[in-house]
Amino acid sequence: MRRLGLSGKLLLLTIPLVLIAEVLIYVPSIANFRLNRLNDKLAAANTAALVLDAAPLGLVPESLSRQILGSIGARAVAIKMGQQRRLLASADLPPQIDHDVDMRSITVWSAIVDTFEIMLETGNQSIRVIGPVPAGAQKGAQFIEVVIDELPLRQAMYRFSSNLLLVSLGIAILTAGLVYLALHYLFVRPMRYLTANLVAFHENPESLSRIIIPSQRGDEIGVAERELSDMQRDLVSMLHQKSRLAALGLAVSKINHDLRNLLASSQLLSDQLASVPDPRVQRFAPKLMRSLERAIAFCQSTLSYGRAQEAAPDRKRVLVEPVFNEVRESAGLASDASISWINAIERGLTIDADPDQLFRILLNLVRNAAQALEGQPPSDGAPQQIRVTGRREGSVTILEVSDTGPGVPQRARDHLFEAFQGSARPGGSGLGLAIAAELVRAHDGDIHLVEGTLGATFRITMPDRPVELHSIRSERARA
Repeated sequence: MRRLGLSGKLLLLTIPLVLIAEVLIYVPSIANFRLNRLNDKLAAANTAALVLDAAPLGLVPESLSRQILGSIGARAVAIKMGQQRRLLASADLPPQIDHDVDMRSITVWSAIVDTFEIMLETGNQSIRVIGPVPAGAQKGAQFIEVVIDELPLRQAMYRFSSNLLLVSLGIAILTAGLVYLALHYLFVRPMRYLTANLVAFHENPESLSRIIIPSQRGDEIGVAERELSDMQRDLVSMLHQKSRLAALGLAVSKINHDLRNLLASSQLLSDQLASVPDPRVQRFAPKLMRSLERAIAFCQSTLSYGRAQEAAPDRKRVLVEPVFNEVRESAGLASDASISWINAIERGLTIDADPDQLFRILLNLVRNAAQALEGQPPSDGAPQQIRVTGRREGSVTILEVSDTGPGVPQRARDHLFEAFQGSARPGGSGLGLAIAAELVRAHDGDIHLVEGTLGATFRITMPDRPVELHSIRSERARA
């Protein structure tokens, strides 16, 4: 059996609601109809009592009494005056009275219960109806009684029920139909639209044509459409980025294979160059060999970003100033007179870090600073500077790399340490800051952009390892 959709469930929900409405309308209506009929009998009995009481000496021919009782549909009419009950007229009185109904003390609940008792009974029982005498009708009268047959009342109630059922059912069906159509157009159709869009988007989540076009509704469904549209756009953008990254990873893996071979050949040549006795060669050969070793190591770990975690840092005590000097030379700033290099590092400052990873962190920051200064003319005679500082605060080492460039624009700040998102330079990939942030976090440290400074200032805070862990690793290293 096919599962019901929203329309089917809405229809099934509407049917019992219509039936409940029918019951709520019918129950008080049929009870009120019975009371009105009984009140009509009492009113007719009061009129008959006036006629019968007006006869000379109270003598009324039996034929006239029967006519009067037949006209009001009663078996007998009696009146209570003082301590005396007076039978005004009677015709074919039943041997006993089956039901008494006192209209002076009837309640809503008793009226409903008595109504359904009459409708469920069979045969022709007799009912004595007691009611008040209208003011001024008969002096000294306390109440009037009328005995009627139950069968005509029950038949009238059946006819009223059928008429009421047909009319109210027609009104209820019309109302239910209008409510169903209103709910269908207001809620079911938009939900179908949302469902169809979700199914279509799931089939091809990279297609811009599958993004839902939100309506101008201001209610919750309109909000859901707009939020879904924004979420789908973000997801499409993310999937496109993932596809580009996958293609880039494949290209890098191919380049990485050949580049490592070329660097290995260059390393062999540098080894032979180191044997040349020229003093200048002997001066620069170790730096060249060190750079080639780092390049080969970088190529080996090129694909680690995004596919696997970086290697755990091999931390040790490292002097900070020599690392910054090596970074300066690798970035080509030692011979660049247009950019001033200001060293404000505490003398003898050390840091508990992996030397190679610390070099990569600082090199990425310094290169970003140099690129920010390239092509930027000094404003108001301010020099182009890169300033590096370092200090210790307890067991935490704080390093800063700042420049006097144009600073980081707001669009880049929102995704500053995300690959391919946080670049402020046209053509930049943003990988430098992303790699630096990953390596800093591997040291349990933090890197962030300092607000309110000239240009851009990046601050690194790197805590020392716990004493226990540091001691254990030192003992293992000595062993």
